[in-house]
Amino acid sequence: MVNNYDGDKIEFNGSLPLLPVRDLVVYPFMILPLFVGRDSSIKAVEYALNRSDRLILLASQKDITAEMPDPTEIYELGTVAMIMRMRKLPDGRIKILVQGLSKARILAFEQTGPFFLTKTEKVEDVQVKIDDIAVSALMRTICEQLERVISLGKVLSPDILMVLEDIHDPGRLADLIASNLNLHATEAQIILEILDPIERLHKINEILTRELEILAMQSKIKNSSQGEISKNQKEYFLKEQIKAIQNELSDASSPSQAADDEFAELKQKIIAAKMSDEAEKEALKQLLRLERIHPDSSESGILRNYLEWLIDLPWSISTQETLDIPNARKILDEDHFDLQKVKERILEHLAVRQLKGTDMKGPIICFAGPPGVGKTSLGKSIARATGREFVRISLGGVKDEAEIRGHRRTYVGALPGRIIQALKQVKTNNPVFLLDEVDKLSSDIKGDPASALLEVLDPEQNNSFRDHYINLPFDLSNVMFIATANLVENIPSALRDRMELLNLSGYSHEEKLAISKKYLIPKQMHENGITPEHVEFQDEGVKTVIDNFTAEAGLRSLERKIGALCRKVAMKIAQGEVGITSISPDLVEKFLGPPIYTREDEKDTDEIGVATGLAWTAAGGEVLYIESTMMKGKGVTLTGQLGDVMKESAQAAIGLIRSKADEFGIVEDVFENHELHIHIPSGAIPKDGPSAGITLATALVSLLTECPIDHEVAMTGEITLTGKVLPIGGLKEKALAAMRMNIKTIIIPWKNMKDLVDIPEEYRRKLNFVPVKTFQEVLNIALVDWDDNIRSVRRVKHSIGQKTKKRKGPPPVAAA
Repeated sequence: MVNNYDGDKIEFNGSLPLLPVRDLVVYPFMILPLFVGRDSSIKAVEYALNRSDRLILLASQKDITAEMPDPTEIYELGTVAMIMRMRKLPDGRIKILVQGLSKARILAFEQTGPFFLTKTEKVEDVQVKIDDIAVSALMRTICEQLERVISLGKVLSPDILMVLEDIHDPGRLADLIASNLNLHATEAQIILEILDPIERLHKINEILTRELEILAMQSKIKNSSQGEISKNQKEYFLKEQIKAIQNELSDASSPSQAADDEFAELKQKIIAAKMSDEAEKEALKQLLRLERIHPDSSESGILRNYLEWLIDLPWSISTQETLDIPNARKILDEDHFDLQKVKERILEHLAVRQLKGTDMKGPIICFAGPPGVGKTSLGKSIARATGREFVRISLGGVKDEAEIRGHRRTYVGALPGRIIQALKQVKTNNPVFLLDEVDKLSSDIKGDPASALLEVLDPEQNNSFRDHYINLPFDLSNVMFIATANLVENIPSALRDRMELLNLSGYSHEEKLAISKKYLIPKQMHENGITPEHVEFQDEGVKTVIDNFTAEAGLRSLERKIGALCRKVAMKIAQGEVGITSISPDLVEKFLGPPIYTREDEKDTDEIGVATGLAWTAAGGEVLYIESTMMKGKGVTLTGQLGDVMKESAQAAIGLIRSKADEFGIVEDVFENHELHIHIPSGAIPKDGPSAGITLATALVSLLTECPIDHEVAMTGEITLTGKVLPIGGLKEKALAAMRMNIKTIIIPWKNMKDLVDIPEEYRRKLNFVPVKTFQEVLNIALVDWDDNIRSVRRVKHSIGQKTKKRKGPPPVAAA
């Protein structure tokens, strides 16, 4: 703003308080508000308000970041202004309204604290002839240029053109225009220091000319679709204009040069990444797009992130694989006990690699088995044995397809999927890639991640895997994929078909003891800071932990219990006790408390109606005691939270027994007059499957014939209505469960004889596997003293309860 107050008539002598202003130059005759926050500045304002003339000197800082500028950091030439109004703000600052009056020069600083007090002198412009034709022409030209600037879209005060019509002084005209052009403080200070009004007008004319060129170029860019300038010409003019602007602003240290250097560096990185031809072509295309767009636009950040992902991916970086088979076998044996099938499979891969060279696809293997048997740690050992990098992703609970394939770049915050992210992290294209818990994938409306894995795990397709974010084919054929699962049945069939399944069964009592001595005890001793000089683990003590404090197929609970024993020993040592602690069975119970699992459930007598069955679970094998009883009534009751398949097995067993009641020595009408009740204990645990068929049937025959069942015999097998015994699964796990309960004989289906090959020799030495084809063979083995004579006796015994038929004939003759 400007008013008609004549600053030329203002006289000021003596000292004036100084208010340093940042990023702003105040011209004479300007009226503007200022916000004052610095303590020294507030005190300078208060000092000026106490003066009768309310005058204060406004001078710009050279460094706008300085909070407490030195006198040398303040321009000598400033403007004397009058404080017209002052208001205090809630945040402690004050707002003042000032009017510039006249230019003034700082001659000396009389004080620098608590505020600046300066000795000043008034500075006046050079006198010029206002009615000179050249001056009038220059003033008119400048007004016309300013009008063109406003017409091209420059945002200025709407009243400025009207105000300019009333100004005939060239100096005031130049100051007014300069104050409205939002110039940089340095350039505005240069104009303030020009004392010749004509020279000042020429400077304003240069600035307006430059502004017109910039606005014209902006207008040309906006309307380029309507013009005849080609794409290459527009790019050329735009770059040239940017350079010209930067040169005019004396800022040629140049963001443009820095940007060019950055683009050149990105291009070098793209070439150095040795991408596929398609990927490199796309990367260079996106780099060209990045060069053309404004660096502050959102698309610029998206393109930059995309190019960085492409550059960081290991397109051609591979780890040198170790093909030394004896050394690989040694590493696998060091890390894991037994697991011969898995070790042989890895060594076979290395052998083929030796013979065929690098032109070979990576294997896709799935380790299936109960928790704690070493599936995940086996993946790490394979990586160490083969010399490859190891990377693991957990798929448990993943239900979004984008977790595997990534999001498309159109989404805000899009990222590649876990496969690409892991490869970027490991920085090699042939790692051992562990897909943990692949059986726990789920799906919802966002997609099915298991289906997305089909391409990843298919050797015929994964050489051109396309992530949605990258949207370019990436070769996964060199990756050794290893999946882990507890339940193979939960893996979709299409996905299961693409993997080579290797089953890892639970460990036997002896295997757990050997693993504890070789791996678990040394590991826990090291983690708890104790040495063999402090503790000695007796075999019987470790067996007590295995038998009475764990009940699992794997080793996790066992390792935790061994760790608890080591901590007890560490506490003794920390309390000053010396000597070696021997971990005996009694000390185990003292340290760990009473046994959690006991042999109380183990049968030691032959019982009627109670049969021993075997079941498979995700945690290994289990022993089931199937109980049966009968009472007056009718029908069959099944309890113990049985699944539909197991209920149908019970119905099939009853159907078989009723159809062959005479053969088994059972009175037929017992089914009409009695209710049969079958119960499987641990009623809170769901149970299902057909493998308890012969066990259910044996328990019922024992009940109905009152013939006890041998308590050292367990059985598993599916039964049919014709009495045939069909094969089952999980034989090794079931055999382990039988060993834990001291069972000596296991009845198995004849067709499961082939599975005995997978059972270690030590199991077969301790267990008597009896294969059967029919249910009659099961009864001959499981029931005590079951033979034809016994059946005949029991048939007579059950027939006693039948009703006697009424005799027919004449009544007796009375005595005479």
